Amino acid sequence: MSKKWFRIGMMGVFLLSITLRFWGLERFNTLVFDEVYFAKFGNNYLTNTPFFNAHPPLSQYIISIGIWLGSHLPFGQDTVNELTGSVRSPWSYRWLNAVTGSFIPVVVAGIAYQLSHRYRFALLAGLFTACDGFFLVESRYALNNIYIIIFGLLGQWFFLLALNNQNQQRVWCLVLAGISFGASAATKWNGLWFLLGAYLIWVAAYIIPLIQSFPHRPFRVISPTTLIRQTQLFLRQWYQQWIETSQTSPATATYTPIPNLTQINILAMLFYLGIIPAVVYSMIWIPHLQLDKRYGFIAVHQKILQFHLHMGGNSPSVHPYCAPWYQWPLMNRPIAYYYHTTQNSSEPLLGKTIYDVHAMGNPFLWWLGVGAILFLAVMLLLEVVIPWWQKQHILPAKVTIHSWIALYLIVNYAANLLPWTKVTRCVFMYHYMSAVVFAFLAIAWCVDQCLCSYYRQIQAMGLTIIFLIVAGFIFWMPLYLGLPLSPEDYKMRMWLNTWI
Repeated sequence: MSKKWFRIGMMGVFLLSITLRFWGLERFNTLVFDEVYFAKFGNNYLTNTPFFNAHPPLSQYIISIGIWLGSHLPFGQDTVNELTGSVRSPWSYRWLNAVTGSFIPVVVAGIAYQLSHRYRFALLAGLFTACDGFFLVESRYALNNIYIIIFGLLGQWFFLLALNNQNQQRVWCLVLAGISFGASAATKWNGLWFLLGAYLIWVAAYIIPLIQSFPHRPFRVISPTTLIRQTQLFLRQWYQQWIETSQTSPATATYTPIPNLTQINILAMLFYLGIIPAVVYSMIWIPHLQLDKRYGFIAVHQKILQFHLHMGGNSPSVHPYCAPWYQWPLMNRPIAYYYHTTQNSSEPLLGKTIYDVHAMGNPFLWWLGVGAILFLAVMLLLEVVIPWWQKQHILPAKVTIHSWIALYLIVNYAANLLPWTKVTRCVFMYHYMSAVVFAFLAIAWCVDQCLCSYYRQIQAMGLTIIFLIVAGFIFWMPLYLGLPLSPEDYKMRMWLNTWI
């Protein structure tokens, strides 16, 4: 794909994103789901009303700025309410989230390009992100999860950009990465998982060359069983057919910056991705602490921690949409952010109409994305780990570009998901957003490789996946946008009972 067509494609992706986020933004003149907290908190900053919030304050600052700007614009004032504590239009406390969310597919595409220098991979990653319902819903209301994602992804993008540059440019990119990671944590504490992913991939980049230098395995080799050998042989042959042409084709990735991580020493990491995020995080608290003088910096963090520790476990008795972490990849328990039914009084035979804003992902995208993560993990096992097990050398002489990219995606996916296994409070599926975005990148990478193949069947598989993701987005779009549905149409889209 040429640079020209990539730019045209990304412009189309951005226009699609911003159009869907602003279409009917005022449709519900009320506070939707956690807008009862965050829209009110944003308005409290404008009215100088002290309040306690169970999360860091950055997203509420941004919502507050959006309310102030939106209230001074000559449009978007047709419907108003006093639910935030002042007379505000729904447009005023939602529009800045819509703008921010529109840029997430662009940032994801930027990460994909910096990771591989492949335009088609980047375009597919941006398109798939734009075709997700959860990101669309979160962007259309005054909620805070969208800011965790945008700042965390910006941190990852600047981090990769630093690896692709040298000297002063690298320094500035690392500074911006540190600022972005600090801003992500200043939205919610789980924004730190993006920073954790950066540290883990940096450690991996140092460890792999180190263990490659070992001449022999430090432990006794155990021969695998016949079944394992046969399974390995089958998977290896299938994988070789899938990738052999793309590895030699000039259209595939010829460079990834991940090995350049060894050019960043531990002192630089601790300063740019340690001290700078901590300073940014601390400074963001200053306006809030000046407004609410009941708690100092330490005391407010103790109170937030106590709030989360006493919130309750993952039980429907705590909240009907509580969902433990292991249910998120299968999208077992999405969340109804808004549900309202109306009866057609003029024509009773038409029955009732359902308006439902369902915070759920694009099922095809989420399920295929998880499959792609697992597939890349298996391929990494076949290409790196099994040769390490069978041969006298620890690792192959050279880890391929495909393996580095797979390692980056798997590590960041795990870094944003696995910490939740230790969390006992009630959690929701929106906490999975920071991990699933790397699953979007994984399925985009797999589809891109399919399209590189000389085998028509594999190309057809890639095109089929694209069609399923786009078709699924269109099919479930009424639930993302809260469009009117008949009970029959609503039931047709509720594939699982746990979705209701």
